[in-house]
Amino acid sequence: MTIILVGGGPDTVTIPAVFDRFVRELRHRAPGRVPRVAVVLFDHEGSSEYFLPAYVGPLESRIDCTVLPVLLRFNKEANPAAFDDVDGIVVGGGPTPAYLEGLLPSAGAIRRAVSEGVPYMGFSAGAMVAPARAIVGGYRISGTEVCAMDCSEGLDEVEIRDGLGLVPFAVDVHAAQAGTLSRAVGAVAKGLVDHAAAVDENTALVLHHADLQQLDVIGTGNCWTIRGAGPKATVSVLSAHS
Repeated sequence: MTIILVGGGPDTVTIPAVFDRFVRELRHRAPGRVPRVAVVLFDHEGSSEYFLPAYVGPLESRIDCTVLPVLLRFNKEANPAAFDDVDGIVVGGGPTPAYLEGLLPSAGAIRRAVSEGVPYMGFSAGAMVAPARAIVGGYRISGTEVCAMDCSEGLDEVEIRDGLGLVPFAVDVHAAQAGTLSRAVGAVAKGLVDHAAAVDENTALVLHHADLQQLDVIGTGNCWTIRGAGPKATVSVLSAHS
């Protein structure tokens, strides 16, 4: 099982290590055959035509694969059958609440695939919806600002919702670049989640056992892990390597 949580969209990935790692897992999963990859993207009035190549291009330049687009729209959920018989799952960036709403009915199918060895790579929103309990947005906790309103996803108070259940800790993204580390710290300190990881752009957190004790950080930035003890939170910094 390999889960790759990327701290931004593909436009923030400037080194090959992130896509290289996923493709390595695809080859391991589908030796001697063309792998099938489900690429999940939120589509608003045809926006997927513009954004999909940013996810597909780096894959097809590295490996011969069959890409199966799974397009989410407002009030249109993914079909759980879209994740049957795939060798890899990529979930893109965009509006986190919309991704969660569109994927939640397929959470069981995605968990089952990942538990059977299908690698999962989530970019930005795709990383945030991966946890059992997910930070989906908001910029205040108990009325106090914990990050910029621009990062709120249209929500006021920080909201924690049931996620896909792939990892047992909450995830925030664009940590250093957007200042969302403070949202993750606040969520832990206020007891909204037990622990969290905040990932910088151009950086990915790689897990093989869904456990913060066994992980790798690749890219150029940091992964910040936050654990709580009563009203306090302790932050550790894990630096990436390429």
